Amino acid sequence: MNFSLSKSIEILERTPEVLITMVQHISTDWTSNNEGAETWSVYDIIGHLIHGEKTDWIPRMEIILSDKTDKTFEPFDRFAQFEESKGKSLSQLLEEFKKLRSTNIDQLRSKKITEENSNKKGIHPAFGEITLSQLLATWVVHDLNHIAQISRVMAKQYKAEVGPWVQYLKILQQ
Repeated sequence: MNFSLSKSIEILERTPEVLITMVQHISTDWTSNNEGAETWSVYDIIGHLIHGEKTDWIPRMEIILSDKTDKTFEPFDRFAQFEESKGKSLSQLLEEFKKLRSTNIDQLRSKKITEENSNKKGIHPAFGEITLSQLLATWVVHDLNHIAQISRVMAKQYKAEVGPWVQYLKILQQ
């Protein structure tokens, strides 16, 4: 499938509700455990998504669409959530994510992105030149990636309990 802004928004606007439905008001055993050393819990992943809403997708889109000559992005701190989420409940994080995402979708729609400006470029600190459509497509896949990660983290809480079925459950073998 080729990049489509409207199809991208279909996913982006649904992600908060998917996550709220999936993890709000369930036992912290599901949401605070991770897969082992240097892995993230559901709580950590939601915090990471919030940080992205604040510092990644829309700010980078703005750089690409700006008249600035320097289109270099600020590096993204993939671990900022560990400090930024301190003292917040999962429900608070989910609500914050929902509000930020709604605002960001509104900003995205307000730009009236065309095929022409979707080919405008910015400079990623690690990858070099990228297009706006690549950035926006990555935003969608980033959401889907973390939804899958949340499912995997939660599934692994029962890895030992499924007994011999583990051989049929690919999510437990990742």
